Amino acid sequence: MRRSENSVVVLGGAAGAWGDSSFALPQLLDSERCDYIFLDALAEITMAILARARQKDPALGYATDIISMIGRELPRIVQQGLRIVTNAGGVHPRAAADVLRGMATEAGVEIRIACVEGDDLMDRLDELSDLDLAEMSDGEPLVTGPLSFNAYLGARPIAAALGAGADLVITGRCVDSALALGPLLHEFGWGLEDFDLLSQGSLAGHLLECGPQATGGLLTDWRDVASWHDIGYPIAECRADGSFVLTKAEGTGGLVDVRGAAEQLLYEIGDPGAYLLPDVTCDWRHVELRQVEVDRVEVKGAIGRPPPATLKACAQVVDGFKVTALLMIGGREAAAKAARLGSELTTRAARLLERDGHPPLRNVDVEVLGAESTYGPHARTTHSREVVIKISMHHDERRALSAIVRELGSFAMAVTGLSAGGRGLPKPTPLIQLRSYLIPRDRFAPTIHLDGASIPYLEPSPAAPVARPADSKLGHEPIPVDELIEVPLVALAHARSGDKGPDANIGVRARHRDFLPLLRNQLTTRVVADWFAHRARGRVERYELPGIDALNFVLRDALGGGGISSLRFDAQGKAYAQQLLDMPVRIPRAWLAHAALPALPSRRS
Repeated sequence: MRRSENSVVVLGGAAGAWGDSSFALPQLLDSERCDYIFLDALAEITMAILARARQKDPALGYATDIISMIGRELPRIVQQGLRIVTNAGGVHPRAAADVLRGMATEAGVEIRIACVEGDDLMDRLDELSDLDLAEMSDGEPLVTGPLSFNAYLGARPIAAALGAGADLVITGRCVDSALALGPLLHEFGWGLEDFDLLSQGSLAGHLLECGPQATGGLLTDWRDVASWHDIGYPIAECRADGSFVLTKAEGTGGLVDVRGAAEQLLYEIGDPGAYLLPDVTCDWRHVELRQVEVDRVEVKGAIGRPPPATLKACAQVVDGFKVTALLMIGGREAAAKAARLGSELTTRAARLLERDGHPPLRNVDVEVLGAESTYGPHARTTHSREVVIKISMHHDERRALSAIVRELGSFAMAVTGLSAGGRGLPKPTPLIQLRSYLIPRDRFAPTIHLDGASIPYLEPSPAAPVARPADSKLGHEPIPVDELIEVPLVALAHARSGDKGPDANIGVRARHRDFLPLLRNQLTTRVVADWFAHRARGRVERYELPGIDALNFVLRDALGGGGISSLRFDAQGKAYAQQLLDMPVRIPRAWLAHAALPALPSRRS
């Protein structure tokens, strides 16, 4: 039944990834505030792990820890009358559903469990090969023999499962925000063309899908967050008009304020005027965030357009093997010794491969952690007396890498101050490449099974996509130039970064609207490209979000291949925002008295 216009649906986000805290779901249940709790389990690397697990054991292929976490709490879930939605089904939603049914029987509770399928494309490779698909980043044709291949489904199958009476919905791959939008579609009855509402509901999911990242986690101003050990998981109080209040359970750690909400809004969205989802094309450039009470932020102003005519699908492909060694080196000139070790081990590896008849290494990446090697030319600490060297290598043969790592022990007898910490030799693992494609949405027919029985479902056809509206011309406002001084960017802004395939995303928000014109003037695409020239090989794009006084940067080909295939330690660009915030900018001296300018950090901070 559709809720009244004045009613509120309360959503809780209890997991931001496979491996999230076991305290999260109990915390939200303890609050007794939620109508729905959803748990997001999947990322690109997770799909590859789950696919390999199912190859070894046909009964596996789902996120076991999250399914077990839900199972332990089934009595309280039933007692409170709330509903659960999760994509922890991975590549085997039915197996996950069967496990939970068994746990429900053992606990003596009755619960109706639905699973949504239709995202798995592994049995359709021949059919899809006729479509002349091109990989999204390099235009290469469809791969053969992937480890897994799944499309991102939308929210409507979840809503249909809830409408059929499911208390618990388990999906395979779907967009993360669909885990929140599905319940809102069911509760409020939003239609196919209620695009602004669909965009606003998707924004609620976007803010909650990464768990505590919306409640003080990853906040630039981390000292303002009282504690992390008991951090509150996010709650959204959603209204029928699409607006919602972001909050958390009372008495928990963390912090809910406009800064954290803005950083999470910017997180990994690419073009904020065309954030493409299966149910809607979102335009979040003019979203408004307002602190209404302590730990309560009101969110409204999202705009939507018809969704794209395609769905994104990602294949995981094994491309040889990789191995990573971490070694500590202490004492004087530690960084110099580490750099030499990296060079000499690489040289010995080349000699060994040639001697034993193997082809050369495909790639090597050496970083000296503690000497700011990831900062490139911007490093300021080169004389640390304690560093960790990370050496990663890529080769087609596992045994070739195993032979190389056996040589590590001899260097402990050559390099002063070297220690492996008693960790033993690292083992080579498959290197997985992510390959992404756009597939016509009419090729998909999601299916729903409720307690083992098929539920009739027909995926609706959305309106045809429309062109993206042009950006409004904001221009460059003049900046007072009576006397300029240099400060780090963090004095004027806070930021958050992440990844999208091989690309990095850095969202930067002005601490005050007065600072935004200066950021527009000085944070140009060329300046950001130059700052990350040692990391990014592609172009830099900049987008504006005037609603939250922010800029969003996309750095193409900036992660050494991306999160699951990169040899870099920061394969997902999580530290990029903090590195950018160290960049010097020039401000009028008079701004030193501005109330929004924090105490300037020292260069040693």
